[in-house]
Amino acid sequence: MARLAEIVPLTLVLTIAGSCGVLTSMVEPIRWGILATGGIASTFVEDLALLDDCRVTAVASRSAERAAAFAKKYDIPHALDSVQALAASDEVDIVYVATPHSHHYLPTLRLLEAGKHVLCEKAFAYNAAQTRTMFDVAREHQRFLMEAMWTRCNPAIREMRRAIKEGMIGEVVSVNGNFAISGDIPPSHRLRNPELAGGALLDLGVYPVTLAHLALGVPESVSAEAVMDAVTGVDAQTAITLKYPNAIAQLSCSYRGGAANEVTIAGTEGRIELHDYAYRPSGYTLVRYDGGSREFEAPYVGHGYVHEALEVHRALRQGRLESTLVPPQSTIEVMEILDAVRERIGLRYPGETHPKQS
Repeated sequence: MARLAEIVPLTLVLTIAGSCGVLTSMVEPIRWGILATGGIASTFVEDLALLDDCRVTAVASRSAERAAAFAKKYDIPHALDSVQALAASDEVDIVYVATPHSHHYLPTLRLLEAGKHVLCEKAFAYNAAQTRTMFDVAREHQRFLMEAMWTRCNPAIREMRRAIKEGMIGEVVSVNGNFAISGDIPPSHRLRNPELAGGALLDLGVYPVTLAHLALGVPESVSAEAVMDAVTGVDAQTAITLKYPNAIAQLSCSYRGGAANEVTIAGTEGRIELHDYAYRPSGYTLVRYDGGSREFEAPYVGHGYVHEALEVHRALRQGRLESTLVPPQSTIEVMEILDAVRERIGLRYPGETHPKQS
């Protein structure tokens, strides 16, 4: 696979490397462990291979066979059969938790308590209570913890945020966003399986909610309606309205098909359009109401996970325990919104625990 310098211009490489506070060839590598062996773990490891300042040194799965196969495919030295073994490894600095979100909470706590830094996939946990505990434990053990919300680290999204802050569209008055997929999804699949905290909301809805939060912050009220899966009982299709003092966000998510996966952030003087696929964009359209539009290009590297890995590396190199692009408070606030939506649509998960019950 091509290295970072082979697929993007040198000026961009220097900019990206500089954002980490280092030039990648001049530092000791950060050693990554990977928890789980599914598709998202594969794409993340492929993106890590584009960076010169890290190594993947271990992978862990409940299946020793799957761990061994993954390790062989990606030339990873150590294949382990449990999160406990990964936590105990002296060859790992930080762990990427790529398990279903039903299996984020306890493994992350074990890893933090064992002294590992953690990048944990979204949705971050079952609920905001667990999320707060996870960050509390990270602070207690002086470990770095970040939600793997690649959208917040995406170059186009970062440029879009700058444009909004600089008043390019005036005061934000609305966010409209959708994330829908379709296909023959079996009931056992993580999207539909309540035992794995399935449903459209936590898996897909977290993206439009995150973009609404990014543009508008914490809403003053949350309302929602859902069509529940007749077989498994999770939400198959959910519509969300977030009310702010001077704005409204109308969001939707579905695994039954739906509108294009686009987001529009509208202001008093213009709007920003993020086209399909809006949660990993390579640019955006800025439309001004007084005439004219402009296309902004900001391509992502690799599969798009490179940028969240760079944010992790930048923080670790600088000795910081929290991300500035994906701060803990933002992760908590998004989980609180998701909790409120679940309350409105009556979505409960078997085995869901709050910290005092764990």
